[in-house]
Amino acid sequence: MIDRDSAVDELLDVAVGALGGARRDGQHTMARAVAAALRTGEHLLVQAGTGTGKSLGYLVPAVQHAVHADERVVVSTATLALQRQVLTRDLPLVADALAPHLPRRPDIALLKGWHNYVCLHKVEGGYPADDQGSLFDLPEKAGAAEHPSAGGSGPGALGQQVVRLREWAQETDTGDRDDLVPGVSDRAWRQVSVTSLECMGSVCPKLDECFPERARGRAREADVVVTNHAMLGIAASGSPNVLPEHQVLVVDEAHELADRVTTQATAELSLPVVQHAARVARRHGGVPAADLEAAGEALAGVIVPLREGRFPGGLPDDVHSAVAAVRDAARTLLSLLRPEPGSPGGAAPADGGRKVAQSAVLTLFETAERMTSEPQDAARTVLWCARGEDRSGAVTTRLHAAPLAVNGLIRTQLFAGRTAVLTSATLALGGTFDPMARSVGLEQRPDLEPEGPTTVPGADPAPAVAVTGPMRWRGLDVGSPFDYPKQGICYVARRLPPPGREPATDAQLDEIEALVRASGGATLGLFSSRRAATAAAEAMRERLDVPVLLQGDDQLPTLVAQFAADEPTCLFGSLALWQGVDVPGRACRLVLIDRIPFPRPDDPVRSARADVVAASGGNGFMAVSATHAALLLAQGAGRLVRGPGDKGVVAVLDPRLATARYGEFLARSMPPFWRTTDRDVAVAALARLRDE
Repeated sequence: MIDRDSAVDELLDVAVGALGGARRDGQHTMARAVAAALRTGEHLLVQAGTGTGKSLGYLVPAVQHAVHADERVVVSTATLALQRQVLTRDLPLVADALAPHLPRRPDIALLKGWHNYVCLHKVEGGYPADDQGSLFDLPEKAGAAEHPSAGGSGPGALGQQVVRLREWAQETDTGDRDDLVPGVSDRAWRQVSVTSLECMGSVCPKLDECFPERARGRAREADVVVTNHAMLGIAASGSPNVLPEHQVLVVDEAHELADRVTTQATAELSLPVVQHAARVARRHGGVPAADLEAAGEALAGVIVPLREGRFPGGLPDDVHSAVAAVRDAARTLLSLLRPEPGSPGGAAPADGGRKVAQSAVLTLFETAERMTSEPQDAARTVLWCARGEDRSGAVTTRLHAAPLAVNGLIRTQLFAGRTAVLTSATLALGGTFDPMARSVGLEQRPDLEPEGPTTVPGADPAPAVAVTGPMRWRGLDVGSPFDYPKQGICYVARRLPPPGREPATDAQLDEIEALVRASGGATLGLFSSRRAATAAAEAMRERLDVPVLLQGDDQLPTLVAQFAADEPTCLFGSLALWQGVDVPGRACRLVLIDRIPFPRPDDPVRSARADVVAASGGNGFMAVSATHAALLLAQGAGRLVRGPGDKGVVAVLDPRLATARYGEFLARSMPPFWRTTDRDVAVAALARLRDE
């Protein structure tokens, strides 16, 4: 063990030196723990605070293991941006640094979803051009598009972007959308890309030049494959072949995994969805779609009057019948779209247009079938009705279906038969790894006693090993290099009344004014809703003479850059700011949180999950709502200290953090700042920091 740990330490020092960094104890502790997990096959949850350097903490032992053991490692990140960072900066430097110390140079590959690559066959006219009612007109899943639109969105701008895309397609070596600078709008990209269901596969005349096929071929040969959580969501939802065979899975920003899998597994049914499938079936598949169109109109007739909300007992009878009619009409179209057994190419589609039609109708059929499943299957599905505006501003009524739980999918589809390493700055909620472990299918079985505690050399004693069937896991907190009690204050405004229905009370606005004035700006305002952020921003613009930016005024990266560049500037916003904003230095010395970020009571998936916990005798509020709030609080408060010299105040304007029974659970999830409920203390500290 000592020799192995020493070897990992030496390799980590080599990599850190190559990056021009310094030795960090937590990073070495993490690297040893990851190396030990890869040897034993035990799943590992590692909480690594900001500044630990967790990327190197898992990349060095992962690369070493991949080469020495000849076992492929898949590294997944939460976003395409983090994926680019790992692939273009961290991993190449690790590979270069370790290559002289390994039997051979590690081979690295990138893998994304099919639609992230240009389709050469579509560029050359092998697929029909999208209509105005294309897939990108429909509401997108959260996180589906991480590429900011470039330029205008009118017909002229779209045409210019498509022309540039076609020229780029003849020059690019990768076909990867991220390699196109500047980028283009989603609608323009749709003109040159296809989904995996639309791909013609082995009969495509451009198969030998196909960019996504090349990417998958490289991934099947690589030692380390970098992908993202959206791909894990596809794999967990029943398409495991989207990933190459691998023995090790490393999940960075693992606190987002369960939500990403849930999002990927959520389906939607609405009149525009049905109309789109019928249109492409008729125009590009050459089959009559009158029955499907009629079924869509009938569906709209029964769902438009519905109230928004969840259907705990399944779809109402009339809605069930309407969805079943859509299902049956889609099934008929699928049979018409299949080529005759004796046709040229056998069972292959005749052309790209028919493949697009098959894809649209198949997706529709599977969604409708899922919503009308047998009662025993429906019990595992959350069904609800919601309304929202499409891109034209029209209000659309939609039915949604999501899995009641995804921990079983993650356990069986992602973790079974391989070693999983999950890491994030926020994995231990309320001081324990149990909530996060449960969310990814690593529950501890009540009939088994935990084995004795295990430790990593040089680390604090770790929690007991938890056993779940054949799966063993251990949680390890390697801490942070920052001295949180000396660098930050957590001020809870205990004297304020609890938040109500209004977006912001006069008392809250007075509190915000006093804190921001003392800080001289330099404030990141994290609000529970867009309405609350807007109300606070408008009030502070009237009361204060510091610039106040508001989420939505411009693209988020532009706003964050402006916030970081001008010390007095404040930035207010909602959920998008709670994670991922990294502004070290004097530009951010006050983080405001208007209220505990509990999920909305009418959130269909979380309310359904809470009901299940309560029905089994548990505390649904603590298991679902409090855990969700703890994670967001930890992420939001973590925006304050991003470097060793950062100092400031996190101000929570919700007294329940100090007065409610669950308050301590939430507070233990946040960085261990020095706590106070005295506003004068917080104001004085901010004034001192302002004048330094």
